[in-house]
Amino acid sequence: MDAMEEELKCPVCGSLFKEPIILPCSHNVCLACARNIIVQTPEGETPPQNRCSSDYDYLDMDKMSMYSETDSGYGSYTPCLKSPNGVRVFPPVHRHCSITCPLCHRSVSLEERGLRGFQRNRLLEAIVSRYQQSRAASVKCQLCDRNPVDATVMCEQCDVFYCAPCQQRCHPSRGPLAKHRLLPPTPAQAGTASARRQVTCVDHEAENYSMYCVSCQTPVCYQCLEEGKHGKHDVKPLAAMWKQHKCQLSQALNGVSDKAKEAKEFLVQLKNLLQQIQENGVEFEACLVAQCDALIEALTRQRAKLLTKVTKEKESKLKTVKDQITHCTMKLRQTTGMMEFCLEVIKENDPSGFLQISDALIKRVLASQEQWVRSALEPKVCPEFALTVNTDPLMQSILQLDFSQNKDGQEAALLKQMHAGDQKEEESTGAETSTVPPAPLLQLEKCCMRNNSATLAWRITTVQALPVEGYVLELDDGNSGPYREVYVGKETICTVDGLHFNSSYNARVKAYNSAGVGAYSKVVVLKTSDVAWFTFDPTSAHRDIVLSNENQTVTCNSYDDRVVLGTAAFSKGVHYWELSVDRYDNHPDPAFGVARINTMKDMMLGKDDKAWAMYVDNNRSWFMHNNSHTNRAEGGITKGSSVGILLDLTKHTLTFFINKQQHGPVAFENLEGVFMPAVSLNRNVQVTLITGLEVPKSNK
Repeated sequence: MDAMEEELKCPVCGSLFKEPIILPCSHNVCLACARNIIVQTPEGETPPQNRCSSDYDYLDMDKMSMYSETDSGYGSYTPCLKSPNGVRVFPPVHRHCSITCPLCHRSVSLEERGLRGFQRNRLLEAIVSRYQQSRAASVKCQLCDRNPVDATVMCEQCDVFYCAPCQQRCHPSRGPLAKHRLLPPTPAQAGTASARRQVTCVDHEAENYSMYCVSCQTPVCYQCLEEGKHGKHDVKPLAAMWKQHKCQLSQALNGVSDKAKEAKEFLVQLKNLLQQIQENGVEFEACLVAQCDALIEALTRQRAKLLTKVTKEKESKLKTVKDQITHCTMKLRQTTGMMEFCLEVIKENDPSGFLQISDALIKRVLASQEQWVRSALEPKVCPEFALTVNTDPLMQSILQLDFSQNKDGQEAALLKQMHAGDQKEEESTGAETSTVPPAPLLQLEKCCMRNNSATLAWRITTVQALPVEGYVLELDDGNSGPYREVYVGKETICTVDGLHFNSSYNARVKAYNSAGVGAYSKVVVLKTSDVAWFTFDPTSAHRDIVLSNENQTVTCNSYDDRVVLGTAAFSKGVHYWELSVDRYDNHPDPAFGVARINTMKDMMLGKDDKAWAMYVDNNRSWFMHNNSHTNRAEGGITKGSSVGILLDLTKHTLTFFINKQQHGPVAFENLEGVFMPAVSLNRNVQVTLITGLEVPKSNK
């Protein structure tokens, strides 16, 4: 019931509803709150947003028509009224009254009847009353004049709660009242007492509601039909529409209940994910510290940088999951509150009151269900850390350090680094140790780009007293982001692989020696290829795979399906490539698509959760991921056919083509991460890879 309490609070005062009325937008406000948020403006003016409604508190909003009656129209006479405190006031002429819903901000003009023109939400009022009484320790007497005491009996026929004195005085057990049945009072009886009373028509107080106008979506009486207002409308029996709307609301609740159950399971999954991320983070930090401890003291600062990156990655993942838990918990609480409120509404026995709000509730429940469908219940992050550390190049550089040249200066420099505060040691090194290397000069004639790999070369232009010990090459992220170190060593040429296609990178290099680190070189801009040129990768392929034609043609020695990957890795941009079917015997079903680098190589592509593929024979095809087969499509392949793969990492989708025509719908969506081209086939199939193609247009 605590979750449902939000459904029972007025959006204006924040308290439980008192005499709620239904606005045209189906939202509810207290009658007293509605009077406070009424806005008055002269006719033709836009209602001010910041005018205090208390300026007109002394006016009866339901009787504003009196101003038009007192206005002579000549402009020479302004009528005078008196406020409750006796002060003379001059009311505005031709006032326009409107009320704005505090939830959806929809404004509606008040008619001549004012707030009395809005229907009273009796069903909500009964639920609030029952909710309050369920919280109360006891039921109070309804006839005590002051300070009501606890009721001792309840008359089943009168629907009234009595304390002992009031029962003896007002309901004696004799005469006509002797046959009335007196029961012990319970809070549930108090909540349902008002609901059992017959409800009369708002316009015709002597008539009971008996029909339901489908056109106006409101209960009506027979006199409403006779007067002609609803004569030509679609009118149905009240009881039949009551049952129909209850059934619709119950069916809608079943759907949202299933989503709420999935959300609870999803919360458990997210909490387990928190623990996995925490454990993996600690394990990764331990491995990182162990690797860094194997290096000499000079790498301590680099180790701290790497630890900071891991911590940021862990904190980012933890924050993402915590935010997702908070969001999901909030939505689940709202859904639970709405469900409890709807269940209470279904329990009501007031057909007309139910039908007053049933349409709005049905729409809310259906909208809530669609919201859970749109919000896929999947974690936004994975517990694994996409970070790797390879210390072999650094260790090799350290082992190759030569201390034989300028031995005295090297030893002095080492002493200076070990005892930075010792002035005597600093002086013993002489003037030579104070010279850091100059900025290197990038040799543009030797720098080049190939596909998504960049080769850079540089040199030092002047001779230094202290030789250069190494260089640091830095690249940004291809999107004007921060720089990162991609190479540290003695070499003056370096090739960087695995860059994003169709991207521009900024590169710079600096040198260092025992005296310190020099200035950066000028920045050079590197533009990667617009389209990807790649081949099959023999190093990661299954041992049964046979490559030829400079690793562009592939077949297999086994009758079982084997996987081979491409040499390119995509995490950004739009990419398209094709595979030409050179041989196709005995109608096998090869699979084409993309995969992670660690996908299984000894089974059909798409059998595990690390590959997304389409497998096809001579008649039909299916999409497959994690051994789930979907979207069967007619049309297959033969010798000479071409299969195209369109990987759009801007829209995060994967689409397939056969003979230049899109085959089936978009195969997969919400693709995130790094993907490599992949094929699985057996000895009955041979295909050739064709890359560097323009992206085709989807025809579906």
